[in-house]
Amino acid sequence: MIGFGAAFTDSAGFNLNTLTPDAQKLLLESYFSDKGLEYSTGRVPIASCDFSLKEYSYLDTPNDFELNTFSLTSEDFDYKIPFIKQAQKMAPDGLNLFASSWSAPGWMKTNGKMVGGAPLKGELDGKYYTTWAQYLIRFLEEYRKSGINFWGMTVQNEPSSGLDPDYAWQTMYLSAEMERDFVKQILGPMLRNSSAGKDITLMCMDDQRFLLPTWADTVFADPDASQYIAGVAVHWYEDYITPSHNLLWTHERHPDKFILATEACNGYLPLMHGPILGDWSRADAYAHDIIQDLNNYVAGWTDWNLCLDMEGGPNFAKNFVDAPILVNAEKGEFYKQPMFYIMGHFSKFIKPHSARIGLNIDPNAKLLEGVAVSTMKNQRVLVVNNRDSDVTYRLKIEDAANVGKFLYVDVEPHSIHSIIWNKEQ
Repeated sequence: MIGFGAAFTDSAGFNLNTLTPDAQKLLLESYFSDKGLEYSTGRVPIASCDFSLKEYSYLDTPNDFELNTFSLTSEDFDYKIPFIKQAQKMAPDGLNLFASSWSAPGWMKTNGKMVGGAPLKGELDGKYYTTWAQYLIRFLEEYRKSGINFWGMTVQNEPSSGLDPDYAWQTMYLSAEMERDFVKQILGPMLRNSSAGKDITLMCMDDQRFLLPTWADTVFADPDASQYIAGVAVHWYEDYITPSHNLLWTHERHPDKFILATEACNGYLPLMHGPILGDWSRADAYAHDIIQDLNNYVAGWTDWNLCLDMEGGPNFAKNFVDAPILVNAEKGEFYKQPMFYIMGHFSKFIKPHSARIGLNIDPNAKLLEGVAVSTMKNQRVLVVNNRDSDVTYRLKIEDAANVGKFLYVDVEPHSIHSIIWNKEQ
């Protein structure tokens, strides 16, 4: 296991800044400290994304191929860096930070803007691709100057969305073949030869799992590309129509590569945009997806925005969604949604470096699902989710390492339970 967490977006930072310092601290402690959910991963957008208040890059000067005008922005210093540093101090297991880019500066793309789908200009061996790799590494270097080191980076956020020229926010097209060649010829060697990037854990795809296993097959079939890439990043937005077997097949074909879920949120579907206070069905959707992912070799699960306002923003794209914590700036308070508590059942008890172990559930319990792990502290953790609206299950739990000893637990309708015991007890 790598861990569980969420993203430090501009929108999240903006909402945090509407709270008093004491309330900010309490919100971050709720996620990262041992008083809270003990999040151990954090995603950081490189420049702007749909959950920014405006469109911006770090290199807005056209044709600046030397990166002379590259500069972090006020958004980094006001909305991201201060809260990342606070979270790092709070997290008892450390914080695996990974960065993701949505788009290159507009002048580098064929459509001339960050918003809307388009590839970089020129050929792969040309100056635009080389400058783009240098841009990504410069981001790592500038954050390191602020005392923030990254564990990982994805090559590109949702590159398949870059096929849509009318896409409503920042995106940039890469096919699996383009990503493979970009990594092996340019980005991979540059990272290895840079002080800020040499130890970066690089992930490919960062997109919907229906692209698997084909995307992974394309990238990892090339040993020159594969040597630079440690894992596959997946998003959850099409999971309700995509078989989880895609994950299993990817693991079976590439067992030396990890899979990490890097983005998820509720409230994104048509006619269901934005937050719903106290909604259990959205919490259950989180639990179901996490359990399904972990049982198919996913090594962690990263939520989207740490917090949003009562409308599900703010953001320039007006892409309003839900979040586990909502901030009411007018009242100076925040609310923990059911999704918040669902995340805690996994993040607080399934620690980094834990290993998933086999779990057999009576097939007659059709709406009971679960995942089991063994931790570094010689403990077993079993998370079970009862999706049935009427039935209470009486569980009789037997651990193969403690044959003849049983735990009995009642799991009520629409409830989730985390059960922890010592391996030999």
